[in-house]
Amino acid sequence: MQTASPLTLPAPEPATVPDSPVRRPKFPADDGFQTTLKNRVDEYFRQTGKRPRDCWQMYLKTAVILTWVGVSYFLLVFVAEHWWQALPLAVSLAMAMSAIGFSIQHDGGHKAYSRFRWVNSAAARSLDLMGASSYLWYWKHSVFHHTYSNVPGVDTDVELGPAIRIHDGQKLRWFHRWQHIYLFGLYTFTSVRWHLWGDFKEVATGYMGPHKIPRPRGWDWVVFVGGKAFSMVTFFVVPMLFHDWYTVLGFYALVVGLMGVIMSIVFQLAHCVGEAEYPKPDPETNRLERGFAAHQVETTVDFAQKSKFLCWWLGGLNFQIEHHLFPKICHIHYPAIAKIVETTSREYGVKYHVEPTFFSGLRSHYRYLKKMGRAEAVAV
Repeated sequence: MQTASPLTLPAPEPATVPDSPVRRPKFPADDGFQTTLKNRVDEYFRQTGKRPRDCWQMYLKTAVILTWVGVSYFLLVFVAEHWWQALPLAVSLAMAMSAIGFSIQHDGGHKAYSRFRWVNSAAARSLDLMGASSYLWYWKHSVFHHTYSNVPGVDTDVELGPAIRIHDGQKLRWFHRWQHIYLFGLYTFTSVRWHLWGDFKEVATGYMGPHKIPRPRGWDWVVFVGGKAFSMVTFFVVPMLFHDWYTVLGFYALVVGLMGVIMSIVFQLAHCVGEAEYPKPDPETNRLERGFAAHQVETTVDFAQKSKFLCWWLGGLNFQIEHHLFPKICHIHYPAIAKIVETTSREYGVKYHVEPTFFSGLRSHYRYLKKMGRAEAVAV
């Protein structure tokens, strides 16, 4: 099978998806916006001579992050003797493990790390060592989210169960009035759900939300089981050889709870804000109004583009617009590509929105959750 160029804007994901009760919408033909974007980004790499993938900066960053994780884990498990020593190390470990997901796993999973398949695969499967499943991540993130971002009933990232109301197609319940408060507490369970329940349920049932998915087989099954076993040993078995069980469980909850909050908020700031569109396909033709590239821009929001620390730590996920358009390009290029995307979007009348800081994006997310929890937010 021919591998797509990293400079090729992704068409709707053609992966073989089993029969499902969900009708996946279609996109109209390109009106020139997608082609112009591709040509201009092509030209950027021709003029600069930079590689879209296999960037030395990414390999160096990987070494720094893995060292950060290793040192934090070693000091927390084998050195710390008091809570005031362990607490900052637990925070450090949570941030470092989040960085694996944001940078190494995310680029590998999208084949943006390297032109070599085995390198991308190794990077992607770093998620399994953290207790989650890279196999399930592919279906949830690459297929259902990246293709149909913010499409109600199709994008599994905006169909999160009855506790959360994200778009006006979801039923309004009385407790949603307080979702802008309690949801941040629920974010702490994101990683725990992957580790201990959600991944097992989806593999056992063969369903991810409303979508039927194939269960892992062969090497995918080995990686799934091996990753779960490895994470259980590193999270529980090894620490309990040196610390009381209740101390281990407490710090496990702290580390993975903080990871859940960090990762949930970062992804929510890109899509679950008032500036992001939630387009619905035409009920007769099942066709969306915007072409694929314009759809990605208008359903996504960037934030804190000028923060060097966040650009490094978040692996370019504060440039989600550029990531949705060019997921096979290494994230270190997103700041430069963002200027091209914004200019081209203005020319074609495509809405391009950026929150200037992380906290302005967080406020936008908070206000949006509050709005969607009110009766007046229901579409008439």
